[in-house]
Amino acid sequence: MSSNRQLILNAFFMRFGHHPAAWRHPSSRDSGRPDVAYWIKMAQLAEKGKFDTFFLADFIGRSAKNLEKQSHQNGSFQFEPFTLLSAIAAVTKNIGLVATANTNYTEPYNIARQFASLDHISGGRAGWNVVSSFSDTTAQNFGLGPRTHAERYERADEFLGIAKALWNSWDDDTYDHPDRERGVFFDPKSAHEVKIAGKYFKTEGLLDIARPIQGYPVIVQAGNSEVGREFAAKIAEMTYSSAQSLAVAQAYYADVKGRMAKYGRDPDELKVTPGLSVVVAASEQEARDKFEALQNAVDFSHGVEVAGVDLSDYPLDGPLPDLPEPETGKGRFHQMVELAKRDNLTIRQLVLRFSVAKGHIQVVGSTKQVADTIEEWFVEKGADGFNVVPPLLPSGFEDFVDLVVPELQRRGLFRTEYTGKTYRENLGLKRPANPHTGVKADVAQEAAVEEPVIAQDQYSHA
Repeated sequence: MSSNRQLILNAFFMRFGHHPAAWRHPSSRDSGRPDVAYWIKMAQLAEKGKFDTFFLADFIGRSAKNLEKQSHQNGSFQFEPFTLLSAIAAVTKNIGLVATANTNYTEPYNIARQFASLDHISGGRAGWNVVSSFSDTTAQNFGLGPRTHAERYERADEFLGIAKALWNSWDDDTYDHPDRERGVFFDPKSAHEVKIAGKYFKTEGLLDIARPIQGYPVIVQAGNSEVGREFAAKIAEMTYSSAQSLAVAQAYYADVKGRMAKYGRDPDELKVTPGLSVVVAASEQEARDKFEALQNAVDFSHGVEVAGVDLSDYPLDGPLPDLPEPETGKGRFHQMVELAKRDNLTIRQLVLRFSVAKGHIQVVGSTKQVADTIEEWFVEKGADGFNVVPPLLPSGFEDFVDLVVPELQRRGLFRTEYTGKTYRENLGLKRPANPHTGVKADVAQEAAVEEPVIAQDQYSHA
């Protein structure tokens, strides 16, 4: 593994912040309407801080059931990600733009086309958070019936393979040299027809846009489960993971990177970035006061839901009952249950310790304390960087950019300027070559789906 590692910082935002009470904070004065100006401001702030990534989760779909209960919660009523990121691309220059795209609710051609478009619009800054989660609510929005674990994995495997085949359907320089004198817009030999009839998808033809600037968007996934780890080792280029201690983070880091050799991959080809929930201030006491104000605003009066199970009939200050393992979010579920058992937590305590930080490490303290934690996890190989998940926006992220980033830069851990032209270059990732380059087009080329991969089942940030 390279000794010249560079710390990665990703900004992972929810509208008001990740804390469930953030929307009730006095600093949150705007409405719940989607606001592109707000997100542009946050993306530009992240770019000011030299962050690698701007990322919003996309919790697609909404149920009309239990509206009374929903009305007391901060829902994810937000923009469709490609639309929003295209707008942000126009007013930023360097930061990577990661969109969540679920393989259950669209077709490979659509996704390949959208990511190629975003990559060109942004000048090579697109990333794909690949998910195959499948909730009943979302399935009903799309008129879909049940799908088994195995079916979702197989479908996602095929989906990703077809998307890559479509991105490779044109040589990189196909449209760079139109011959106006001869009237030849492109060389037919630079086209590589895709003919795939898989179990779930069928496609024949070519992508209707040039190959992405980066070759492929940066492939991102999340999840701590066994299938998520195997997907990361074989396919992913960055992981959104979670760990609440350095020892757990180091075990995950070593495990996932240790699996990569069997797929012919170098450990540097995967960046491990666990979540980091931060409340920072000039002093530890000031930071704790800020955090306690949020904790005290958590509303337990309208019931409690843990891992998708309504626990309203159980005493808040009693132990966590036995819960069924969910179909999605298995890794995060097991982390939560183990924490509750190990520390003998009540339901209330579990919500305030685990659900509030979404299962991530939580640091509440001074600039030095936050920077010390980041440096320790990075140097001791518990992480290649972090997904910063601010509990409160925008003030919590402003504090991180103003206080923590300069300290990381002073320690020589983090960049002071962007050096790459693309998202891949800033992450230190190689650009994938087109496997068809140099192959003559007068021989019929039939793109094949790559060897099956294990696609993640979820991205359990919540």
